[in-house]
Amino acid sequence: MSKYAAITGWGMAVPERVLTNADLERMVDTTDEKIVALTGIHERRVVGLGESTSTLAAEAGRRALACAGLAPEAIDLVVLATCTPDRPFPATACTVQARLNIPRAAAFDIAAACSGFVYGLSVATSMIRSGAARNVLFIAADVFTHYINWNDRNTCVLFGDGAGAVVLQPSDEPYGQLSSVMGAAGKDEDLMAVDVGGTRMPATPELLEQGRQYVYMNGREIFKLAVRGMGDSSLQALAEAGLSKDDIALVVPHQANLRIIDATAKRLEMPMERVFVNLDRYGNTSAGTIPIALTEAAEQGRLKPGDYVLLTAFGGGLTWASSVIRWGHP
Repeated sequence: MSKYAAITGWGMAVPERVLTNADLERMVDTTDEKIVALTGIHERRVVGLGESTSTLAAEAGRRALACAGLAPEAIDLVVLATCTPDRPFPATACTVQARLNIPRAAAFDIAAACSGFVYGLSVATSMIRSGAARNVLFIAADVFTHYINWNDRNTCVLFGDGAGAVVLQPSDEPYGQLSSVMGAAGKDEDLMAVDVGGTRMPATPELLEQGRQYVYMNGREIFKLAVRGMGDSSLQALAEAGLSKDDIALVVPHQANLRIIDATAKRLEMPMERVFVNLDRYGNTSAGTIPIALTEAAEQGRLKPGDYVLLTAFGGGLTWASSVIRWGHP
């Protein structure tokens, strides 16, 4: 058993196709100015023919393994955070395991919507700390554009597709996740959901005609709850790690909406210069947003070994989660 689970590799993957606000102006009644003012998003990536959650996840995982210098056969657990699986079953993590030629490793999915990466990081870390796994490939990936009604200007401007991945390995030194705070409010599940396709409401021609297979959301209520959930859990995660906001080198929030990120930063009294933002180029990639941001931050030199990083997210469920990690490995 190990006391800590260090992040030794990271990677990301996004589709090649770029959908700009100008493209959306030709599809729905909106403007670039309005989209940027309300969300901060300029463009997003959308999957093409032959691309799916598993293809993006596998590519991100392949890059994370290369970054960590690990061969596929060294991995003994694959965890995938997604709410847009390739199929209802089997787990898309099993598909990814096969795509990466990882032999016999355990593989399973977790679903916590946009909070999936922070939730899953706790799961993967716990597996290493307990001794149940040694080398874990943890991926967060979503193809949310398959759940979008492209005639609904309130939702179609928000989402994009993408995946990010990390490799976790045991460490006796305090690296990786140092604290974790997770929560949910199931009573508010209908504020953001996709109704059709599960066992509660199987797809029928009538429901599909009504568009019940697409995501819907109450943006105003979600905004208020997101700022509260991310702010409260962030402060608690800092306290549990025994750190203050001044110890944090970078805040990496879920990339849903620039106004939510800005409000959360103000709640934490954190200057935006220490908050990583890339939703202007990718939109909301759901569970993929945080590991994509971590990968870009590392590549841009904004993360250095030993840095303390605050992760915070909010998503459907409703769920929220925050975590303090120490970047890199001994």
